[in-house]
Amino acid sequence: MCNLNDKLAIKKRRTFAIISHPDAGKTTVTEKMLLLGKILRTSGTVKARGSRKYAKSDWMQIEKDRGISVTTSVIQFQYKNILVNLLDTPGHQDFSEDTYRILTAVDCCLLVIDAAKGIEERTKKLMDVSRLHNTPVITFINKLDRDSLEPIEILDQIEKELNLSCVPITWPISCGSNFKGVFHLDEKVIYLYNKLEKNKVFKIDCNNLNKNLLKKYISLDLTLQIFEELKLISHIYSNFNKKDFLKNVITPIFFGSALTNFAVDHILESLIKWAPPPIYRMSNKRKIKPEEKNFTGFVFKIQANMDLKHHDRIAFIRIVSGKYTKGMKLRHVRIKKNIIISDAFCFIAGDRFSIKIAYPGDIIGIHNHGTIKIGDSFTEGEEINFIGIPSFSPEIFRRILLKNPLQKKQLKKGLMQLSEEGAIQVFHPFNNNHLILGAIGILQFDVVIQRLKTEYKIDAIYEEVNVKFSRWITSSNKKSIDMFLNKNKSYLALDSFNNLTYLAPNEANLNIIISRYVDINFHAIREQ
Repeated sequence: MCNLNDKLAIKKRRTFAIISHPDAGKTTVTEKMLLLGKILRTSGTVKARGSRKYAKSDWMQIEKDRGISVTTSVIQFQYKNILVNLLDTPGHQDFSEDTYRILTAVDCCLLVIDAAKGIEERTKKLMDVSRLHNTPVITFINKLDRDSLEPIEILDQIEKELNLSCVPITWPISCGSNFKGVFHLDEKVIYLYNKLEKNKVFKIDCNNLNKNLLKKYISLDLTLQIFEELKLISHIYSNFNKKDFLKNVITPIFFGSALTNFAVDHILESLIKWAPPPIYRMSNKRKIKPEEKNFTGFVFKIQANMDLKHHDRIAFIRIVSGKYTKGMKLRHVRIKKNIIISDAFCFIAGDRFSIKIAYPGDIIGIHNHGTIKIGDSFTEGEEINFIGIPSFSPEIFRRILLKNPLQKKQLKKGLMQLSEEGAIQVFHPFNNNHLILGAIGILQFDVVIQRLKTEYKIDAIYEEVNVKFSRWITSSNKKSIDMFLNKNKSYLALDSFNNLTYLAPNEANLNIIISRYVDINFHAIREQ
């Protein structure tokens, strides 16, 4: 086991991801947290495409151009003596696969919901993935300074559609142009919203609260409404129970406005108070606990070309146990090689800083020279592999074409590096030299085209291809595989990692093939 100082360092860490449906305000929440953590000094804007300011967690050129998040940013900062590892996930639905994998690397999630829209489709999918890992969730109902649904209606949606019991920690005082602030049920304090002075929050101690005192700040009608609502929610909703929260049975609810930086500090306070310090992870052999002496960690993300000058590739490793020290020797389990890590980084969005030491819960980056893949495990010698890091079958396919045929070699290299990141998949058909890309959403192909041009100086376009589904093929019966290969070559391909894949032109074709070859396994999801 690790020593006392290391145990204290682990206890002071919180690693969480911010997740939401697109446009719920996730990146704005991130930005305000960075202000609170004193990483940023001024607030930028994330909405306007023409603005020269952009969220500091969005560092890729396409993110700055379009005002969206398309890749996960890792941000480390300190808040009230707690070291926070924040993962700002892609905000667009076309980049969901990156988000799904990021959820394997965190110990808690902050779910941001647009108060006017309530629960949306992508929110449900994200919650399904967080539930696979029993990741506790804190919920922030955002944009209360705009017209919104009734608070009880939003909480009903959360309970019915996300199957989570709600525990309001704060409660809004009206909304839209009448938004006056929030009642903090836990602290018994009213925080008044001042839209003219965004950095000033006025507090009213509610221990001796009465209607006459409150109506000095809020209208009489609204005062009476508050007292009625508080009486109602005290009967409907249970009190916060940390054990139920950590089991992902309940979610504490906060209300506010990220754009005006009202009540974001309430969320951050709750995260450092309630979110767990680094927790265990399962390997193929045993449970790995953070207090163990020896280093272990797994790769959940690879990012190419964070530094365009050097075309480098960085592997992001979540430390599970032990600690990283500069120059240490680690075992790259999959390729059975020992390597010396002389230079690891921590991150603040696109900026990175060399570090000498890091603990469980921290995210470190190391240089990848083409040998590291998503899902790889690193240890101090033990031959274990961490499990539960998924890869999903693409939903949309396109064929990529070069404007200059002489760039074929550069194209293959560029696509190989981009596919290592896991957001796109590249398929090499058996019966031709085409390059077929697969992704979760159509915008991902635009990102590939732009990144090929910006990062590799390759001009390419994409076109539709007659592929609707892909399935990874496995079988324990070699004769069945050989027979399958001989009869279906026109539908077969290898992905970037040489996994055998069936590319189906339609659902009927896929169903017929599955029913015909009972000894063959067709996988829509595979472990990295």
